[in-house]
Amino acid sequence: MVFVCNNFLEKHKPMTAIDFASLKGKNGLILGLANEHSIAWGCAQQAHVQGAQLLTTCLNEKALRFVEPLTQALNIPVLPCNVEEAGSLENLVQHAVDQLGSLDFVIHSIAWAPLEDLHGQVIDSSSTGFARAMEVSCHSFATLAKLCSPHMPRGGSMVTMSYLGADEAVPHYGLMGPVKAALESLVRYMAMELGPRNIRVHAVSPGPILTRAASGIADFDDLMRNAVRKAPLGRLVTLNEIAQLCTFLCSDASSGMTGQTLYVDAGCHAIA
Repeated sequence: MVFVCNNFLEKHKPMTAIDFASLKGKNGLILGLANEHSIAWGCAQQAHVQGAQLLTTCLNEKALRFVEPLTQALNIPVLPCNVEEAGSLENLVQHAVDQLGSLDFVIHSIAWAPLEDLHGQVIDSSSTGFARAMEVSCHSFATLAKLCSPHMPRGGSMVTMSYLGADEAVPHYGLMGPVKAALESLVRYMAMELGPRNIRVHAVSPGPILTRAASGIADFDDLMRNAVRKAPLGRLVTLNEIAQLCTFLCSDASSGMTGQTLYVDAGCHAIA
């Protein structure tokens, strides 16, 4: 006896070919450009290549000096946005809607903790520093989702950045480990809440890569060497490899996926 899905019997439509990872006709908002090494910049480049219309952000006017030469070359607008400033995300989303009309995907690539809390033991972290790290690195993603989701009439994707330290205790990652763990949990709850609107939510967990944010972590060179030693592929991942995964998650090719943390770390997470 052959069992056939009822939906297939009812619809019986031929499979439609998908232009893999294409973002043609889609509008996106990417937060977190700092320089040419930023994950957000890699994502912006890849999304641009795949045909998306974009608006990007950097932290402040000082950061614009490093970011504008990059974005101008691709004719991608960039705006300062400090999520700790009242009204900054509201103004950003309104500007994005005014410029793009609607949104199809959002990439949240911002993380920060005060150095004095980041470099110390978690048990010694201040309540103020912990709260600020949580606000910038985690809760801002929830706020962004609340503001952007009404402007995603076709549904779409929201992606944020995590790290293995959310799931394992990684030496020197400190305060950011619990914060990223909260972020990954947030992704699952957001996926549940936004699923009825056809909005998919994911965390991408790259292997260590030398970004400006990573430079604040103590002994980061040791962390990278350890990742290479553990990884089945025997190397670190590239900015482009991270961006390709993010582009896939923002495309129609990933339409059946939500609520996941996806690793792009040369297999490091799979090895004890």
